[in-house]
Amino acid sequence: MIIAKRNFLAMNHAARNTQHAARITLTTIRPEYFAQLEALQRICYPTLGDHELMRVVHFASQYQIFPEGQIVALDGERVVGQGSGFFIDFDFAHPNHRFKEICDNFYFTRHDPQGAYYYGADISVHPDYRGQAIGKRIYVARQAVVRHYGRRGIVAGGLIPGYVAHRGVLSIQEYVDQVVAGQLQDPTLSFQLRNGFRVRGLLENYIEDSASDNWSTLIEWVNPDYQSPDHQSTEV
Repeated sequence: MIIAKRNFLAMNHAARNTQHAARITLTTIRPEYFAQLEALQRICYPTLGDHELMRVVHFASQYQIFPEGQIVALDGERVVGQGSGFFIDFDFAHPNHRFKEICDNFYFTRHDPQGAYYYGADISVHPDYRGQAIGKRIYVARQAVVRHYGRRGIVAGGLIPGYVAHRGVLSIQEYVDQVVAGQLQDPTLSFQLRNGFRVRGLLENYIEDSASDNWSTLIEWVNPDYQSPDHQSTEV
């Protein structure tokens, strides 16, 4: 009887997720979403320092600078997810940076319309809406932006929330290596790996995050359709 009840609850939960997923739409940022986006930051990132969270003024700047790069997931008019970013040149030979610095304190004023990479500043999904492939859809939307503009790919610093359970036993490098090898699962990094990203390194003091001791991964997604200017000019 208990097992049957659990199965019934699980089926109901799956049905609700399917219903939610069917009505989720993706669009780009607009002023009427700014306040909800700020609230979403607080809900999704409880372990981040308060000064690491984006606010209305930041979303307003992102909207002015590069609206097509700011993806918003909606359930009706309710904001339930978002993915933000901007174009920039990135030197993997000198990769060290901090989140607030590269994002210019979240205003995205370092956006370069000719930049080779889309820098993935943030991706978040409301806890009530996780498990419905919203994050994957946002990643696909970002990749579509990169393909449309013919950029090399996506680069980002990735949070490592699962590390908190292994801190004191594994170094950050050991933890990431085991996640990459499939020996451990991390809520964020494992998801990124399944979506075609690879780890290019680690970034120390990237962001104030108590769960990962301020570390992040440096990840890259390579655009399979990218053609270098030299290759393009040769074909012409």
